[in-house]
Amino acid sequence: MTTTTYVTRTAAGALAALLLLAGCSSKAKDSENGDNGKQSAGGIKTGEGISGKTITLGALTDMTGVYATLGKSVTQAQQLYVKQLNAAGGVCGYQAALTVRDHGYDPQKAVSGYTELEPKVLGFAQFIGSPFVAAVKQRVDGQDKGLVLPQAWSAALLGSPYIRVIGSTYDIETINAVDFLIKEKGIKKGDKIGHVYFEGDYGESALVGSKHMAKEAGLTVVEQKIKPTDNDMTAQVAALKQAGVKAIVLSAGPRQAASLVGVAAAGGFDVPVIGNNSAFAPQLLATQAAPALMKNYYVASPSLPIGADTPEARKLVADYRAAYPNDALDNGIVAGWTAASAFGEALKKACKNKDLTREGVDRALLTINDFDLGFGPVQDFTDPKSASSRESVILQPDKNVTGGMKVVREAEASEAAKTYSP
Repeated sequence: MTTTTYVTRTAAGALAALLLLAGCSSKAKDSENGDNGKQSAGGIKTGEGISGKTITLGALTDMTGVYATLGKSVTQAQQLYVKQLNAAGGVCGYQAALTVRDHGYDPQKAVSGYTELEPKVLGFAQFIGSPFVAAVKQRVDGQDKGLVLPQAWSAALLGSPYIRVIGSTYDIETINAVDFLIKEKGIKKGDKIGHVYFEGDYGESALVGSKHMAKEAGLTVVEQKIKPTDNDMTAQVAALKQAGVKAIVLSAGPRQAASLVGVAAAGGFDVPVIGNNSAFAPQLLATQAAPALMKNYYVASPSLPIGADTPEARKLVADYRAAYPNDALDNGIVAGWTAASAFGEALKKACKNKDLTREGVDRALLTINDFDLGFGPVQDFTDPKSASSRESVILQPDKNVTGGMKVVREAEASEAAKTYSP
């Protein structure tokens, strides 16, 4: 047991004793409503995260670490959603609020941020970082039971009715990525592919996918494990070139993508590279790596890009630009907007059920099987043991399009992804 957990449990025990001394009848009355909920004047059950006429949601983001650019976009998109939700009347007469904490992609800050916000919020519309979400999973599934919609796609997060990954998990996404390399980039049986990946849940979940696809297709995976603080990919590129790989999968961040693709191009190592969805930011197109990225880099994504030619994408672009005229457009906006919208949809269904407790919102999300915001794959949240989608969109950097990414393969699930069991 960690010191933080011990202190938290001790404080919780002391608080319980004080409540018992203060009045057992009040606690008994709350318990009659289930989940220790409170009954509002409109007959709606409420609990943690609702005070007065406000529903508070949490956001644990990365504004200063490896995903700083994406974290800013995710957060601002969610703030925009909350503003529009409130302008439309809120939920059940309540206004929504988003409380944000920056963990800087630091594990201690992420866990302490969760510990601080958890008692104050109904749930989390954002939690960046698969390893950090996994670190609190036992607490979420055990005593907390607050809905978490993370910007994290590790398969290790599956199975929880409270932590719901939106889109294909990293293993499935990587299966689709390697399928693209085989069908579109000439990778064939007997070839070697490299896989550069972050240590921890993100990279290792993706590695499961590349190994599965390699076994299915008769490929060999050459591994290169790195840390999030490793920004220079010179050694990794040299090792993969020496090994004779014909393509590279990257499960890391934007900085690593720029370095890897740039170093490979400078050394005449002309192979396609495909990254997971969080391994690109359009700001990279303003660096010296831009030409190489536009030539040899691809990204597997759970959704269409922000610059997609759909009415929903065009509206989001216009609204975001109006709210944040000086900020870049990237796919973090889509991820943030999608998660906030899914949480909002669960709140609306819970409102109809007259149960805005944590358990009520959790149950409401589990009834949604056709969530579609116009950004590609339709999401099915009804089975916590399965990813909400098995489809991926393949994107390519292009500085001439809105958001810096164009679609080169529409949303689809490869045959291997359809039959894969995590």
